[in-house]
Amino acid sequence: MKSNNWLILGVVILVILSFSMYSIVESNNLSITINTDGTSTNVNYQSFLIWTVPSEMEKEVKNKASGDVQSPNSTVDIIKSDIKSIASKYGYNVNVNIVSQYGINQLPMAAKVKGTSMVPTLKDGQSILVLKTNNLTVGDIVVAMHPTYGLIVKRLSIIEGNQVYLTSDNKNIEITNTQTTLPNGSVETVTVEKTPLNTWLPTANVIGVVKVY
Repeated sequence: MKSNNWLILGVVILVILSFSMYSIVESNNLSITINTDGTSTNVNYQSFLIWTVPSEMEKEVKNKASGDVQSPNSTVDIIKSDIKSIASKYGYNVNVNIVSQYGINQLPMAAKVKGTSMVPTLKDGQSILVLKTNNLTVGDIVVAMHPTYGLIVKRLSIIEGNQVYLTSDNKNIEITNTQTTLPNGSVETVTVEKTPLNTWLPTANVIGVVKVY
């Protein structure tokens, strides 16, 4: 009888030790879900064990995730890499997912229209929501990075190989006359014609498609 008791006790101890070792390994693994609608960002943590993520890590992850979501240069892969890099500093192996109104690992970005080149479709100062994607279709309104003008919003008119032709919805030519009085008293008039930008760009410069405006 005593031998059976010792056997049972040994089995119990072995189970406890095995579970403890498993817990130690699993405690370093967690899943991080970044929830965003393009304007706000929340971070959720999931793990096999119930524990608290270090507050410094939570703050760093939150700030980085929020900044990346707002950055026109970020992608899903970049955000995942950034968060994994932060977690590794605290000794954690993480699986990262981004969840938005467009699905899992679909990244939206908020932006604001500057200028009148897309009137009447888009007005100066209007808020828009862009889905970062390389799935492009002629007729889409897209946001792209221009080497001279920075971020621009245009209509995708032509896709040709690895190049796209972006055009303005506003076809009006804006004419301004500026008068300057010269030292001799005569008046000089300078006429400037401003045509909305139409441009070819590499497809890689397109950040995404405008979904809400």
